[in-house]
Amino acid sequence: MSDTFTDWLRKRSEPDWTAATSHPFTDALLAGRLPADAMRGYLVQDYQFVDSFLALLGSALAKADRYASRLEISNSIAVVTSSENTYFQRAFEALEVSAADRKHPRLDPSTVEFRSLMDDTNANGSYPDVLAVLVVAEWSYLEWAMGAPERLPEDSIAAEWITLHNNPQFQRWVGWLRGELDRVGAELDERDQARCLRLFQHATRCERDFFAAHWPG
Repeated sequence: MSDTFTDWLRKRSEPDWTAATSHPFTDALLAGRLPADAMRGYLVQDYQFVDSFLALLGSALAKADRYASRLEISNSIAVVTSSENTYFQRAFEALEVSAADRKHPRLDPSTVEFRSLMDDTNANGSYPDVLAVLVVAEWSYLEWAMGAPERLPEDSIAAEWITLHNNPQFQRWVGWLRGELDRVGAELDERDQARCLRLFQHATRCERDFFAAHWPG
């Protein structure tokens, strides 16, 4: 194929990819127009992915085919368990999220589906499978966050969430993830490439549905 493997996956995930990366929810977030209740509900649900996402990173760490890859993945695990986790705690304090909603909220159907996809891929997926889901989760967030205006929203909760997903370290991580999936994906046969595509498309639909679930419009 003339495209990279990740470009091939993305192109075959339209129109859901564009719907997920240029959603009215993220447009409002970037413009500082997202209601506080919508941001609160979104972050409460998003936090419910952290454990499954961390486990998926751990699966990638265990299934990676070389030491250099494990080092890159371990660096991302350190970010999730430090700066990203502390962001959630500070945001919950500012938004007055109860302890019950932090730990055991009622899950939206979109949250259940995406978490189930992560857990199933963790348990049953190959290294390329795991990378396919991780790439969607990280690349789609970089894609919308790169649309941020030069002047970020005055709301510090929104501004920091944008910055977490559009900074040199995160850009480098997404670039590495894509390159890693390009590397291992090029070696797959057609059946395994098709499996990666199904996972990539499923994850993209999950991202689209997750934003839609929290868009008050």
